[in-house]
Amino acid sequence: MIEVKNLCKHYGDKKAVNDISFEVKDGEILGFLGPNGAGKSTTMNMITGYISSTSGQAVINGVDIMENPKKAKSYIGYLPEIPPIYVDMTVSGYLNFVYDLKKCKLPRSKHIQDVCDLVKITDVKDRIIKNLSKGYKQRVGLAQALIGNPPVLILDEPTVGLDPKQIIEIRSLIKRLGKNHTVILSSHILSEIQAVCDRIVIINKGTLVADGTADELSKSMTNDHRMIAQIEGPREEVYKAIRGLPDVVSVLADMQRGENIYDYEIEAKPGVDIRKPLNKLIMERGWYLLMLQPNMLTLEDVFLKIVTGEHEMRQALTENQEKNVAKVVEANEKIDAAAEELRTVLEGIDAERKAKAEEAEKQNDASEGEENKEGDEK
Repeated sequence: MIEVKNLCKHYGDKKAVNDISFEVKDGEILGFLGPNGAGKSTTMNMITGYISSTSGQAVINGVDIMENPKKAKSYIGYLPEIPPIYVDMTVSGYLNFVYDLKKCKLPRSKHIQDVCDLVKITDVKDRIIKNLSKGYKQRVGLAQALIGNPPVLILDEPTVGLDPKQIIEIRSLIKRLGKNHTVILSSHILSEIQAVCDRIVIINKGTLVADGTADELSKSMTNDHRMIAQIEGPREEVYKAIRGLPDVVSVLADMQRGENIYDYEIEAKPGVDIRKPLNKLIMERGWYLLMLQPNMLTLEDVFLKIVTGEHEMRQALTENQEKNVAKVVEANEKIDAAAEELRTVLEGIDAERKAKAEEAEKQNDASEGEENKEGDEK
């Protein structure tokens, strides 16, 4: 496990890292993101003990990296952005050197061979490193991080310089490593982070600004309640039927995918799941649902919104809107109460007028009766 507690790094008045805290559990792969200059590499260097922190703690498997750096570092396999390789050595010679440097206790030949097989550099282990391609040099850097089978792996841009096939292989390798290791993975390839990582931490301007799974971050960044449904059926009939569903706010059908096949962008009321009633409607009408997906933000969208500050602006606007809505609701309630009170007063006045009119009519009838009686007597 990795625990980062209130970690800070100051260079004079500049705060490169400012009070960052997060945890990485055993067997978890954490994606570590941030724009250039955000403090990402500085944080990773403090976690590995490469540089000291101004304040705060980085704890590796219960050991503080500053209090007992030798023991804490023995738990870490680190691949920096520029692999720490000696280019005049052979691959085998370099890995043996790293084995001795780490004072590894595992069977030397078997362990080094297993690592070479794992990162697929067995066919070049007798070659001089400077004669290797950039992709193979990157693999050698990853191999040195794996020497000693450390429980914690910190990988900074591990797929830089690899071709698409190699990138897929390294991604698969990292996923496998995550079953037995705690991994922090930094990359500028956001699709890679989304494909490999269990959780994502984003820092910006030295401060932690987001922490969660890709889905959690996407949901937290938008108040959008829309879904995209691809339906085969008569466009106008489908449109009217969906629009008539309870809790549907709006429907848009402007993307034709084939004959009688359209994408319908459906917006529901907040907190309402319309998937079941929508599916039931389509089945009852004999139409076909070809695709249904939420209108989710990609990790790239989330990242850009956070680092550009759009999320804070949207959040502020939403809070203001909510306050305005609350004021309108309160005003409407007061108006309704006043209207009810006025209605009661008016009903009382009408009742009083009616009673007086009835009384006057009775008196008038009584007077007419008396006059008629007097006339009859005469």
